[in-house]
Amino acid sequence: MIQPRSAPVIAGAALAAALAACSPTLDWREFVPEGSAIAVTFPCRPDRHARPVALGGARLRMELLVCDAGGATYALGFVDVADPASIGATLADWRTTAAANIQAGTAPLAPWPLRGATPNQQAGRVTLDGRLPDGAPVREHAAFFVRGLRVYAATVIGAQPSAAAVEIFFGGLKFPA
Repeated sequence: MIQPRSAPVIAGAALAAALAACSPTLDWREFVPEGSAIAVTFPCRPDRHARPVALGGARLRMELLVCDAGGATYALGFVDVADPASIGATLADWRTTAAANIQAGTAPLAPWPLRGATPNQQAGRVTLDGRLPDGAPVREHAAFFVRGLRVYAATVIGAQPSAAAVEIFFGGLKFPA
């Protein structure tokens, strides 16, 4: 039997649960980075960062859009290469770096056709299981692809990223016509 004094507590808990259901953790929105030809669907408003990186034997400027939501980090990074012959090496090096960042071994590269992307044998999608610097287990889903001389990496990383959210994120990557 519910005591009269506990009724407000139960009503308050029910109201809190209803309000939580109305404010989703993942608020999907399409975003087109300034100066880019790709559209990406993020579950939160991304921050934009830039930094120099060494990839494919060159020093490149990486642009990065990133946000955290629902216990995972969603990111889209891209670099511009000067030499078309370096694209394959840049893709391969980026995959190796992504695995090393989470202390993961190599994973098979699965084909991942993205409409409008430039075909490349080093492009595709991987799932990596590794560890963060503090030893916590982490899973990273990553796709590596190219359009012209721009090389991209899209990632979702977290302890247990939602499979549905991962698919929405990767399904929301597109090159507008």
